Amino acid sequence: MKDTFLTIARTAEGYYTEKRSKFYAFAHHVTSAEEVRELQIAYRKKYYDARHICYAYRLGPEGETFRANDDGEPSSTAGKPILGTLLSAELTDTVIFVIRYYGGVNLGTGGLIVAYREAAQDALNNATVEQRQVEEQYTYTFAYPQMNAVMKVVKDMQPRIVSQDLQNTCSITLSIRSSLMPQLKQRLESISFA
Repeated sequence: MKDTFLTIARTAEGYYTEKRSKFYAFAHHVTSAEEVRELQIAYRKKYYDARHICYAYRLGPEGETFRANDDGEPSSTAGKPILGTLLSAELTDTVIFVIRYYGGVNLGTGGLIVAYREAAQDALNNATVEQRQVEEQYTYTFAYPQMNAVMKVVKDMQPRIVSQDLQNTCSITLSIRSSLMPQLKQRLESISFA
């Protein structure tokens, strides 16, 4: 499994028009299907007069969770082309919504596929893509006299400290890049209780 993935840094917008139909695209960084639902509700409220609000998303470091929604358009003419842009850009933890205002002329299935793909692609063209690390968390429990040895490992390996409880029996929760986790565990667990 890779321990890095690509996503977008902030919301980006795109636009495409074909035969007076207007397609507004919005790409967002998301980390859960619940965030996607909240955005969908917000877009339905804001663009209440739009004919279709289609979307696709990919979640997880490997893009293992995904969904495409045609919102009343002919099957696979909206959500799939949007999802295709995410796949070809190798993006995950990203959702793209495309809002369509009907222009009075039917585009046909081929025209719809092109329009939704182009609108989604325009949003990605305006997005800032960034590489992020897949991290794992580890909680280590130790006796107070081992504090200096534990903190030396933390200083050397630079994990992010998620939480710590420093009483007689101490515990510290650390988050670090997945590929470094075995080394972090081994170093912490080898601290002797002499």
